[in-house]
Amino acid sequence: MTDEQYDNNAPTGPQLPADREAEQAVLGSMLLSTRSIDRIAAIVAAGEFYYPAHASIFTTISDLYARSRTPKIDPITVAAELSSLGELAKVGGAGYLHTLVQTVPTVANAEEYADIVHSKAMLRTVIGAATRAAGRAYAHNGDAAEILDDAMAELQGAATGTTPLEVKLAVADRWAGFLDELETGADPRAMDTPWMDLNEVIELKPGQLVTVGAATGGGKSLFGMNLAAHVALTRGKPVLVASMEMGGSELMARLTSSEAGVDLDHLIRRKLTDHDWAKIIKASDRLQNAQNFILDDSANLTIGKIRARMRWMTSHGNPPAMVVADYLQLMTPENSKPNANRANEVAELSRGLKLLAMEFEIPVIALAQFNRGAAGRQPVVTDFKDSSAIEQDSNVIVLMHRPLNEDGSDTGERAGEIDLIVAKNRNGASGRIVPLIFQGHYARLQSMARDH
Repeated sequence: MTDEQYDNNAPTGPQLPADREAEQAVLGSMLLSTRSIDRIAAIVAAGEFYYPAHASIFTTISDLYARSRTPKIDPITVAAELSSLGELAKVGGAGYLHTLVQTVPTVANAEEYADIVHSKAMLRTVIGAATRAAGRAYAHNGDAAEILDDAMAELQGAATGTTPLEVKLAVADRWAGFLDELETGADPRAMDTPWMDLNEVIELKPGQLVTVGAATGGGKSLFGMNLAAHVALTRGKPVLVASMEMGGSELMARLTSSEAGVDLDHLIRRKLTDHDWAKIIKASDRLQNAQNFILDDSANLTIGKIRARMRWMTSHGNPPAMVVADYLQLMTPENSKPNANRANEVAELSRGLKLLAMEFEIPVIALAQFNRGAAGRQPVVTDFKDSSAIEQDSNVIVLMHRPLNEDGSDTGERAGEIDLIVAKNRNGASGRIVPLIFQGHYARLQSMARDH
């Protein structure tokens, strides 16, 4: 793309702060190394590129990256995607993508290039706010205090990543919606679980981090998949399950076992009876149409990759209503370093999931593992492996405990039961114990209530 083409492709009007070379280096880094994409996406967004062609290329690369567990990002694959979208000619053709790669001094500095692009975008935002305020002042469109307040609100919105229209913090702005909630008798944004016994104790609200802890093999993955299936298949809302413990095939086996009522062992070993097949066929319509139920078993999942997947879902018209991360201590920290303090890394991951919940205004369910010392006794919140920060960041904590015999056998008066201990609940009572039926052979937990 020539300089003249650049000038024709840039926004019209007075020359605004922009760095063409930095934008090219950001895109070139993304084309050269998929490892740089998460780091760049955490700093800069598509709307912060000055040149529309660069914004289009950034969006295309991000979509390709989020679409696959093993993304293949290079000038050829990106050119093919742009061509299929009818955008290739608009960005300067396939040759320009190769030019982008050649402009990168070193991929190691990708974050610095992204910082430059972000900084220039912030400067343009400041200029825009000041220009609009000056225009209103010259036109006497409002008094000075009003113009100044609006300009400050716009700048505040830019600093926090929101627009002035989104900043509705006053009681007056919130009152009507709150009255609607009182009238309906429930928070319309809150979601229920598939266990009516548990619903009497907790609600899953937007912006909450809900941590569910258990010992190894203690049922936390069953809890996560059952909850996700309820929201996606019963409530019809998009859900993302980010699994670091199980592959896609194992996740599908557990989902099918739970939904169809087929013995999990038969599914895992691929030894199905005619009766099993009849049950699977009966559940098939429900599962084959579950486009809003996303199972991401990508290797080395990070907070950045989960965020990218959530943005990908949003760009395809299915913004996630809930995210389930299975499980917290298996996640890969951003920019992990050798000999790093594991407790600090887990604290960073916990905080990152909390920020995701707040950023997207949805409940994030983090499954977490206990320390070995919790085996054989009723767990407490200090039993989480690697970090106590999990307790601090969580809005709700549910601890899972199976009352087994000393020899580990599931016999006696409470055979086939599991306790959900609500150890922390910022919006309700803590300390409640909710018993459920544990059906491991069907990969599901069921309510004790007879009318469930």
